[in-house]
Amino acid sequence: MAAPMTLSNLDVAVDTILKRVPGNIVLAIPLGLGKPNPLVNALYRRIKASPQRNLTIFTALSLEKPEGKSELERLFLAPLVERVFGDYPDLDYVKDSRAGTLPDNIKLYEFFFKTGDYLGNAVAQRHHVCTNYTMAAREMSHVGVNVIAQAVAVRDGESGRELSFSCNPDLTQDLVDLMSASGAPLLKVAVINKSLPFMSRGAIAPPDFFDLVVDDPAGTHDLFAPPNASIGWADYAIGLHASSLVVDGGTLQIGIGSLGDAIAQSLIVRDKNNTTYQQILESLCQDGLDGRETAPFQQGLYGCSEMFVNGFIRLIDAELIRRPVYPDLALQRLANEGRVGPRPSVSVLQDLLAAGRIQAVLTAADLVYLQGLGLLRPGIALQGGALQFEGKSYPSDLHQAGDWTALLGDQWIGATIMHGGFFLGPRDFYQRLRDLPEPMRERIDMTRISHINQLYGDAAADEALKRAQRGKARLMNTTMKMTLLGAAASDALESSQVVSGVGGQYNFVAMAHALPDARSVLMLRATHDNKDGLKSNIVWNYGHVTIPRHLRDVVITEYGVADLRGRPDEEVVQRLLAIADSRFQDELIKQAQAHGKLSADYKLPQRYRNNLPETLREKLRPWRNEGILPDFPFGTDLTDDELHIVRALKKLKYASTHPVALVGLVLRSLVSHKRAPEAYLHRMGLDEAQGFKQLFMRRLFAGNL
Repeated sequence: MAAPMTLSNLDVAVDTILKRVPGNIVLAIPLGLGKPNPLVNALYRRIKASPQRNLTIFTALSLEKPEGKSELERLFLAPLVERVFGDYPDLDYVKDSRAGTLPDNIKLYEFFFKTGDYLGNAVAQRHHVCTNYTMAAREMSHVGVNVIAQAVAVRDGESGRELSFSCNPDLTQDLVDLMSASGAPLLKVAVINKSLPFMSRGAIAPPDFFDLVVDDPAGTHDLFAPPNASIGWADYAIGLHASSLVVDGGTLQIGIGSLGDAIAQSLIVRDKNNTTYQQILESLCQDGLDGRETAPFQQGLYGCSEMFVNGFIRLIDAELIRRPVYPDLALQRLANEGRVGPRPSVSVLQDLLAAGRIQAVLTAADLVYLQGLGLLRPGIALQGGALQFEGKSYPSDLHQAGDWTALLGDQWIGATIMHGGFFLGPRDFYQRLRDLPEPMRERIDMTRISHINQLYGDAAADEALKRAQRGKARLMNTTMKMTLLGAAASDALESSQVVSGVGGQYNFVAMAHALPDARSVLMLRATHDNKDGLKSNIVWNYGHVTIPRHLRDVVITEYGVADLRGRPDEEVVQRLLAIADSRFQDELIKQAQAHGKLSADYKLPQRYRNNLPETLREKLRPWRNEGILPDFPFGTDLTDDELHIVRALKKLKYASTHPVALVGLVLRSLVSHKRAPEAYLHRMGLDEAQGFKQLFMRRLFAGNL
């Protein structure tokens, strides 16, 4: 076991990398939070200044502090970004890529973009790698990665220093395994960031994993922490519908953002305020509550999600995510039968014997197995055909066991309530992870994406075990467009401009069809509004597909749930029409009829003819006013003043893409005598406005408060 070289200076680390890899560098760095930004920037600058060297960066989700598109947005964001993002260093390659100034000797390949960030960026679009998340490590190995660099968390204890992959155990170990199997050289570099929460279990790096460990104070910085987004009417309705499909004792996957938060809050309301929850659902469900899951949770849920988000930690705190899964198939099958309690017991020993997993007279291998599960204490030894513990002897024959209470372990080892591949969230989410009590930290397993996103066997578990763990799974993902025949476009526009990436969506959809009691749930808002006007997100046809229609399953909009699995085309069309915005239903019906997928005499039932935003708002308003469905159920980094300011800025942003609205807004502002509070003007830097532009912005801002 070779100990890594420890370096205390980022520039020395760059020197070492350039010396050990004398030719072109192909650098793999994790998606999202796990990038060692200071090291990457130092290496990028060095090679940028050395055109004789080439650098290829292969990554995804390169995060950048928000700046705002309009002058008012920039004025608002500057102090907020300083407060929330602290000293988080933006990546130089992101700045250059966005500006179109990447040097000729540097290439950037990404398999997932921050949503919408690179629309219209020709270089980024040409260099996008379209692949499933689970295949990204393979693609990296194919392009000849020879350096991998990752930010890591650190923990110093009695047994020495430990490093943790923390937020990103997702691809690193799989990539290293692939490169090792091929015999290709790979320099593995860790940069300690002491702001990262230390995650244990599958996130702990083996002591000899890295070649270089950089422990420079400059490597520690604030984490990228996107504030919670407010939850709008449509997202709450979608979240409520989705929460009514989640089965007690099942498995849950959700994503980041307002929709994930809406699902989490709806599940909490279902469990803690069930009468109100059912009243809300009754107002939303035009076909009644048949087939919906509305009861509180008795068994709890198991979380298995590529992204461990703030909503999951809230569900853990609310004790909804509490169903443990176990690292052994025999034990997991017993748990599925309700035969495994919260603590080890003699009855489980007897059940394992009955299942043929252990011998009646325990062997040395049986003892190791039982101690590995925590069923028996670690200090027990098998000697002379008997179990020896603390000076006492116990029969090793389970038929003559007698009182084995003293031999039983205190807790299950490897019991997990949450598996995640990477995490990203607001500041209080990271602090909650740092503050986790150790027993709870041990029940959250950040691990390889190959384990999370597919059923095939991997380094952590085989397929049979995964199938046993992932019972009654509800695998929830968002999409942008849904065709009337059930195909989904989630990653790109029909122009082929990439919005984000496939990520793990295809894997989760396929997994839902492979598991006998699982469902894939695709969620989308019924409409979108931009400079081109209001459009339906349910369309007859679309020129790009992420999920083909033969994998159609459950689709949710704010207006309801469409169960499409196994249904004929005409019924699929009818069910999607029922959850479409009513302003577009007639045209959709005509298109389906014109293409022979809907009978010429079809009439949409009247109860679906009022799918309108104003109707939805009236249904949800009482619960919003009572605080059951708050804008920010999990808190916000914005002050009360900032929330008021944001509402005004949203009006202005909407108007900026709608000329008629913009003219009206400007005219109202010019004739208005409204004055903004001094605190608001000071917050926006407009309290001492001078010149026509600033005075006009102040008037425009005040007129829309």
